[in-house]
Amino acid sequence: MQKTVNFDSNQLLTNSYHCWLQYKRIDNPLTYSSIASTISFTAKTILIDSAIAELKYALESMLNIVPTVQPYPTNEFSIVLGTFESVNLKGYGISPELFDDVNEEGYLLKTTADKKKVLLIGKTDKGTLYATFHFLRILQREESIESLEIVEGPRNQLRMMNQWDNMDGSIERGYSGDSIFFHGNDFSEDLTRVRDYARLLSSVGVNAISINNVNVWDVETNLITKAFLPKVKKVADILRSYAITTYLSINYASPMELGNLSTADPLNEKVEKWWAEKVEEIYNYIPDFGGFVVKADSEGRPGPFTYGRGHVEGANVLARALQPFAGKVIWRCFVYNCLQDWRDRKTDRARAAYDNFKPLDGQFLENVILQIKNGPMDFQVREPISPLLGALKETNQVLEFQIAQEYTGQQKDVCYLIPQWKEILNFDTHSEGEGSTVKSIVDGSLYDNKYSGIAAVSNIGNDVNWTGNTLAQANLYGFGRLIWNPELSTEEITDEWIQLTFGDDLQVVEQIKYILLHSWKTYENYTAPLGIGWMVNPDHHYGPNVDGYEYSKWGTYHFADRDGIGVNRTVETGTGYTGQYFGPNAKVYNSVEECPDELLLFFHHVPYSHKLHSGETVIQHIYNTHFQGVEEVGKFIEKWNGLEGKIESWIFANVKERLRMQLDNAMEWRDRINTYFYRKSGIPDELGRTIY
Repeated sequence: MQKTVNFDSNQLLTNSYHCWLQYKRIDNPLTYSSIASTISFTAKTILIDSAIAELKYALESMLNIVPTVQPYPTNEFSIVLGTFESVNLKGYGISPELFDDVNEEGYLLKTTADKKKVLLIGKTDKGTLYATFHFLRILQREESIESLEIVEGPRNQLRMMNQWDNMDGSIERGYSGDSIFFHGNDFSEDLTRVRDYARLLSSVGVNAISINNVNVWDVETNLITKAFLPKVKKVADILRSYAITTYLSINYASPMELGNLSTADPLNEKVEKWWAEKVEEIYNYIPDFGGFVVKADSEGRPGPFTYGRGHVEGANVLARALQPFAGKVIWRCFVYNCLQDWRDRKTDRARAAYDNFKPLDGQFLENVILQIKNGPMDFQVREPISPLLGALKETNQVLEFQIAQEYTGQQKDVCYLIPQWKEILNFDTHSEGEGSTVKSIVDGSLYDNKYSGIAAVSNIGNDVNWTGNTLAQANLYGFGRLIWNPELSTEEITDEWIQLTFGDDLQVVEQIKYILLHSWKTYENYTAPLGIGWMVNPDHHYGPNVDGYEYSKWGTYHFADRDGIGVNRTVETGTGYTGQYFGPNAKVYNSVEECPDELLLFFHHVPYSHKLHSGETVIQHIYNTHFQGVEEVGKFIEKWNGLEGKIESWIFANVKERLRMQLDNAMEWRDRINTYFYRKSGIPDELGRTIY
């Protein structure tokens, strides 16, 4: 049985279930009591209903007030919800022109001049819902509402969550229990947790979700049939009430699997007709269905290559079927040769996305969106930015992050990813000269693409705290806030999450903030050095195994020998990968002298005695960082233990146990990595520490 909480039941479980929507009783309720006594609305839609329900629940929880809900504002104190078309703006001294530059998900949050009302006014009802969650963040942090005047909207158009849930209830790369959507090859009977997940996602501005794994197996193939579409509709109805659009991952071979056709060739007329009829059937159930997420011709999944076709033909046949309904095809660019010969030093997995998709720029239909992983490999703790970002100037694209910590500790080890994502978004591709940042590409402003945005692999399951390690909730929260507004600083996002989740006790805030802000670098320190990546146990990807993938088919090599380590990706003598970047970046990465230390081994094979910009040799850097990483985890444990009694006991014990596991993991990484390279190089540690 899944553990569920009814939003309306006041049932109490651990605070970690409620994540950042705990709505704890605040210290000075009188500050807000008058204005919170009444909720007025000027429009009635399903989204405004959700906003009112959230407000009622939150105000009762925080202020011990049961507000009156009424249509149309009076002269009394109240919170007013509506859209800019339904509210008498001039009556509040607001010019309608204020909304001219606000997109449909934007809003105005304003205290009136007489201090009697707070206005939560959306450009549409979507904005009203987002304004409500913003207002509740302000109340939770006990900030002043005396002179509120906030106008904002999301920077990114598509803000998407990719679930990797399977219908048997498992989650691929899931580290937080089983699926909240599926159980026993069917949908879960109780969808209460789906509703609460929708609340969590909506509160940080996520507006789209694909509910099943991109690797679509036999049962999941049937999600687009009458056997399951009524149940997909139920889920879509819940998500819609929180402004979240539903997508499905599909099996490209569906015309054969479901339609009894002999082929799935995208240029076959019967195949095209089948997809058109199937899409029409889906929209009969879900009129606002978002579209399809497709992993094709990648890691054994079927696709157009089988029939001598390419990505353009493969994506466009689906796009034509979806076009009459304004649906979209999200085509993943994670395509590479996964049958590589490890003896082949020229074939380079890192090149694959660019080589596959750069020549196709401008050939996709306008409702096709390419989904590009942030790096050229696979969500490593450190790798360069994918050169495909910036290379596609006439193609819709979304950036893909992974919130699930597949290669960064699997939610056992704390690894806060917001600093990494900030670096990625701020990276200058130079695709249109200086200032061509990744964030300006994926928000659509640089190339004025019709569709753009950011997606991420979800990290939630049915564990009572959603994310296994309670601190991993910070990555889910931070993802939503960052893609809503990439200009938010890491510190702002971190402070918000800690205070909403744990309160404002100064010691609690400072200690948790220290752990989070140091955790990415700490994880990098005790795992694979200098951007080389991998070195993990094959298949499950947790813990060290230096040669685990070294002689495999997956193209994930470090090429360590007795003389040195790293992959030569230079233009002159290597794989030529550095040439995929625009001028300034290509020059820096191609030069062993200029290449940043943290990416050196990704781009160059160097001797162990090579001196880094830091002044350390490569081998000494490996030794130092791995010892340092273990010491830092010890410091995390010390800081967390100092919070006993200040944090709910269940949460305290949960994180304490995870940190113990992290220390064991860090020590194993330290000993295996240091011993491997000591034996390989024969060069001792300058500081004489124990290396086996």
